[in-house]
Amino acid sequence: MTQDDKVFFNLNVATMDKSDATYGWIENAAITMVGGVIEWLGPIAELPAAHETLPKTDLGGRVVTPGLIDCHTHIVHGGDRAVEFEMRLNGASYEEVARAGGGIVSTVKATRGATEDQLLADALRRVDVLIGEGVTCIEVKSGYGLDLETELRMLRVARAIMANRAIRVKTTFLGAHATPSEYTGRDDAYIDDVCIPTLRAAHAEGLVDAVDGFCEGIAFQPAQISRVFDVARELDLPVKLHAEQLSNIGGAKLAAQYGALSADHIEYLDEDGVKAMKDAGTIAVILPGAFYTLREKQAPPIALLRKHGVPMALATDINPGSSPLNSLLLTLNMGCTLFRMTPEESLRGVTQNAARALGLSDVGTLAVGMRADMAVWDIKHPAELSYRIGFNPLHSRIFGGTS
Repeated sequence: MTQDDKVFFNLNVATMDKSDATYGWIENAAITMVGGVIEWLGPIAELPAAHETLPKTDLGGRVVTPGLIDCHTHIVHGGDRAVEFEMRLNGASYEEVARAGGGIVSTVKATRGATEDQLLADALRRVDVLIGEGVTCIEVKSGYGLDLETELRMLRVARAIMANRAIRVKTTFLGAHATPSEYTGRDDAYIDDVCIPTLRAAHAEGLVDAVDGFCEGIAFQPAQISRVFDVARELDLPVKLHAEQLSNIGGAKLAAQYGALSADHIEYLDEDGVKAMKDAGTIAVILPGAFYTLREKQAPPIALLRKHGVPMALATDINPGSSPLNSLLLTLNMGCTLFRMTPEESLRGVTQNAARALGLSDVGTLAVGMRADMAVWDIKHPAELSYRIGFNPLHSRIFGGTS
């Protein structure tokens, strides 16, 4: 027995381990943790006699959920784009800002100019906010370097987050995010000369868990993304894709063809794309922060995703341009208010389905054998997590059995 082995009791638990709309709810429950793993979970009246000797912690009737997961972030980056935010409010579109040399390219300049220590210090400030909201796992993308040196630096910083904070990090190579200014008008040359060699170098250094791309009219075409995904397949790396955010050029179908973990944004996704995602087991990652910040009008097809049974995840999309959103709790509310997701869908979107979007099978639900990543809330019902705006009811966070 370790000092963290214990029984939590006097709690209500939303296990999120069922696919229906009940939250996997168990009242007056107990949870036994042994070696950082859930050993037993159920009604307190059924607690095994062998567990009675473990130290006990009374949670005072609070609600326990799986630790929250932010499955789409650009949390490592240099600088900010507050001035561009002002430009958009004065009438410039996201595309106009990007074509004028702003957007992603402006962040590339700031990121290239930042040291590894600077990038880490800034990233940890953002990570600390998420930890304070019960988040136990995040995904971190590269994509603001667009050269070998800076892309690798970003991925090293993403790995270093885990050495500095009690949080799990999954890294994603996003070299196909934009074409840097030195390759303007030569998108194919950038893919072949920079993006693919950098992916190989990052993989050789053990820095990559998945590969992403931005498939859009202002970014890369499906044929260009395919070349990157072919290399990912060769390296046995899963893929995901920024798809159908501003238009529909077939990104989601492409993602499905490669068995992608997820297709993200998908505001312009059509029913054929939804069906392709369903057949491929690809998760739909909904990102209300970008929709809100860019003041978009085309909402993702939530009803179609429900109709065809495509699981939906939710994420902050933390980035300095299109989604400067640093709250996963606010993201839950935005999923409900902007897209009419239910509170149960939203919570499942940052637990069970977020884990699936990252290819993880040991977190996202609370069940025997799962990692003991949990959040304890001062609430009476899980819907409160989506209901309140600008309020954090977190009581405590348990990461791998340690609080």
